[in-house]
Amino acid sequence: MVKRKLGALEKVEADLPNLQHKIRRDPKSYVEDFRAQHYQYESHREIYMAAPSSATDTGIISLRDLIDFISHVADCYPEITKDFPQQLMDMLMQHHLVLEQELREKIVTSLVLLRKKEILDSATLLQTLFPILVSTSSKTLRALLFQKIVSDLRSSNSKTVNHKLNRTMQTVLFNLVTSDRTSSKALWAIKITRELWKRQIWTDAKTVEIMKEASLSDNEKVIVGGVRFFLGGDKEREEMEDESSDEETIDVARIRHQVGINKKTKKKSRQVEKALQTVKKKERKKNQPHPLNFSALHLLHDPQGFAETLFQKHLQNSKSKLNLEQKLFVLNLVSRLVGLHKLHVIQLYSYFQKYLTPRQPSVTSFLASLAQATHNLVPPDVLEPLIQKIANEFVSEASAAEVASAGLNAIREVCVRQPLAMNETLLQDLVMYKKSKDKGVMMAAKGLLSLYREVGAEMLKKRDRGKDASIGLRSGQLKEKRFGEEAVGDIEGIELLEQWKEEERRKKRREKGLPSDGEDDDEEEDEAEDWSKWEVEEDDSDDSGGWINVESDAEIELSDSDDDDDKPPTKKAKQEGEEDADEKEKEQKISKLATTRILTPADLAKLAELRAQASVNALLPGAKSKRAQAAASGRHVDDAVTAEDIEGLAALSHKATREEKLARVKESKTDRDDHKSTTARRKDKKVAEGKSTTNKEKARKKNFLMTLGKAKSKGKRSLVETRAALRAHQERQKRGGKRGNFG
Repeated sequence: MVKRKLGALEKVEADLPNLQHKIRRDPKSYVEDFRAQHYQYESHREIYMAAPSSATDTGIISLRDLIDFISHVADCYPEITKDFPQQLMDMLMQHHLVLEQELREKIVTSLVLLRKKEILDSATLLQTLFPILVSTSSKTLRALLFQKIVSDLRSSNSKTVNHKLNRTMQTVLFNLVTSDRTSSKALWAIKITRELWKRQIWTDAKTVEIMKEASLSDNEKVIVGGVRFFLGGDKEREEMEDESSDEETIDVARIRHQVGINKKTKKKSRQVEKALQTVKKKERKKNQPHPLNFSALHLLHDPQGFAETLFQKHLQNSKSKLNLEQKLFVLNLVSRLVGLHKLHVIQLYSYFQKYLTPRQPSVTSFLASLAQATHNLVPPDVLEPLIQKIANEFVSEASAAEVASAGLNAIREVCVRQPLAMNETLLQDLVMYKKSKDKGVMMAAKGLLSLYREVGAEMLKKRDRGKDASIGLRSGQLKEKRFGEEAVGDIEGIELLEQWKEEERRKKRREKGLPSDGEDDDEEEDEAEDWSKWEVEEDDSDDSGGWINVESDAEIELSDSDDDDDKPPTKKAKQEGEEDADEKEKEQKISKLATTRILTPADLAKLAELRAQASVNALLPGAKSKRAQAAASGRHVDDAVTAEDIEGLAALSHKATREEKLARVKESKTDRDDHKSTTARRKDKKVAEGKSTTNKEKARKKNFLMTLGKAKSKGKRSLVETRAALRAHQERQKRGGKRGNFG
C-alpha cells in the first residue's frame, strides 16, 4: 500500500512541470487539475505545520514542489490562491529556525515571485523578510534575504522613485539603529543603506541621517561602519558610474598636431598620449557635477553638532572602547567635516598636540587630518603652535629624510588652507631646506617656497621671492592677505582666449595687407558670425559694442612714456627699465574680455580647447613649474588629504621588497600583445580557433631520441638515394603535398 502511494506521488511530481505549462496556455480547461494539486498542498502543509521538526524527507520534497508549482500559476487562479501568500509568510516567520534549508529558500523565492506577479506588495514582503534577516543565525539565509531585499528595493525604484516604500523602509532602518545602540544588529541597516546609496537608489538626507546615527552608536563595529560610509561611500558611488563618455569635448587630433610640430620621436609621442589621457579624464570629471556636491557630507542636517558630538563621544571621552585605527577613522571624518563646512571645533586642535611626534604610530594620518581640519576661518593663533611643534619635531638636520619630508609636506598642506598660520622667521628657516641633498626634502621645501611666493611673498627674503613675486609686490598686485578674506572669482583661462583673439586679429590684418598693430572695427561682425553659427534667434543690438574700444587712463599714460635723454642707459637702468616694462605688461594682461562683451558659444568652445591644450603642455616634460601648478589646481577643494600626500617622495625612498618591485614592474609594463611578431599573432589566432600546429612545428618539438634513428639513416644514404629523396620532395611540393591538396 505504501509503495503504491509513493508511486502515485512520484507520478504527480513528474506531471507538475507539464501541468504548469498547460495551465499557463489555457487556465480554464485545467481548473479541476489545479484544485486537486492545491488540495494536496493544503494536506501537506497541515501535516508539516502540526510537527515541523518530525517531518519526513518525502513530505518535505512534495511540499517544496507543490509550493513551487502553485507560486508559478497563482496569478491564473486568484480566488483559489488568495490565502496562499499569507500561508507562506506564516510558515516562514513562525518556523524559519527549524525549516529544512531547501524548503526555506523555496518559500523565500516563491514570495519574491509572487511580488513580481504583483500578487504581493513590496511593503508586505519587506516587513516579512527584514525581521528574519535581523534575527536568524543562518549565514546562507541571511545572504539570501539581503540579496532579495536589495533587489526588491531596486526593482521598486527602477521606473519611478517609490517615495512611500522608501520612507517606510528608511524608518524601519532608522528605528533599528536608534532602538538599541549597543547591539550589532544595526550592521544590517548599514549594509542595506550603503548598498542602496552606492547604486544611487537612496540619495536623500534621510539616508544620511541613518548613517549619522550609526556613527554615534556605542557598538564599535556599527561606529566604524557608519564612519566608513561618510569617508568612502561617495567614492564607491563614483566608481559605479560608467566612466566612458559618448561626447568628447576635446579635439584630440588638433592638440596632438599642435604639440607634435617639433621633432617627432617615439618617446615624445608616448608622452603626448599619456598627457592627453590625463587631460581627457579630468575633462570628463569636470563636465560632470563633482560627486561631493551631492555627497553624504553635504546632506547632513547639522554638521556642526554632528562633528562636536563625534569628537566628544569617541575621541575626548576616556571611556571610549575604540582602538587607535578606529579613532583615526573618526578623526578623519571630524576633520573632513570641519574643513568642508568651515566649522569651529577649537578643542580639536589642542587634541592634535600629543600625537604630533615621529614616534607616534600612523603619524602621517594625524598630519593629514590636521591639514583637512584647517580652513581660512581658523584663527592663526590656534594653528601657529601646531606648526611650530611639527617644525621642531620633524624638520631638523638630525631628522631622517622621510621624517623631514613628511613634516614639510604637512606644514605646506596646513598653510595652503591658512597661510597666516606661518611666521616669517620659521618660514625663512624652512625654505633653506631647498638645498638639501635628499630629493624628498628638497621638493617639499620648494613646494612651501612656491606656495608663499603666491600667498605671502613679503615674508620671504628678496633672493627667494623670484621674478614674478618681486614684480607683483612692486606693482601692488600681490597684497598681504587678511584673516577671513575671500578671493575674487574669475573665468578660468580667459587670458588664453584673449591672447588667441589678439593673434587672430593680427593675422586677419596681415592677410588684408594692413599693419598688424592697428585697431580693428570688425569685432561686432565676428561676434555676430559666432552667434549665427550657434543658430539661436535673438534681437540684434547695435549699441552693445560701441564702448569696447574705449582706452583707459592707464593705456594713455603708457603711450606717452618716452625719454628725451640722449645718454646711453647704464646696466642698472636697463634692468629697472625691463622690470618696469614687465610691470606694465602685467597690468595690461588683466583681462577685460569678460567685462566688455558677451562670450558666444563659439568663444566658450574655443576656451575649452585652449584650456585642454594648456593642460597638455603643462603635463609634458620640460615645464616642471607649470606641471606643479597644474597638479595643485587639479585637486578639488573638497578632496581629502591622505597619508600618501604627506609622505610625498619619502614613500618611494625606502628599500622596496621583492614583491613590491615585481608589482611596480608589472604596473609599468605595457601590454605585450602590441609588440608580438606576425608569426606569434598567427599562432595565437590558430590556438583561439582550435586549430592544430603544422608538421614543422611538431617536428621541432619532437623528442631528440625519437629523431635519432632518422638522423642516422640520413647520414648513411648514398648519393643516388639522396638524389631520389630530393626529387620525390620536389614532386610532392608540385602536387601540393602527399595528398595533392591543390592540383
